[in-house]
Amino acid sequence: MKNKLKEYRTQAKMTQQELADKVNVTSRTIISLEKGIYNPSILLAYKISLVFNTNIEELFCLKETQELEDRKL
Repeated sequence: MKNKLKEYRTQAKMTQQELADKVNVTSRTIISLEKGIYNPSILLAYKISLVFNTNIEELFCLKETQELEDRKL
């Protein structure tokens, strides 16, 4: 899933480990999210969006992701 996680995290001057600690996951989870190889649970997406004071749709590019999925069909 496409996302802006790394962009938001670096803008906040936060390490992957710091973000992981804030949302109670491993840094490996954050790395996988940033690479787009892991899709978060709704709860994890919500927790991350709260850290960056944004919404899930913006952070995880849900509209763009949906459009890409629709094109595959």
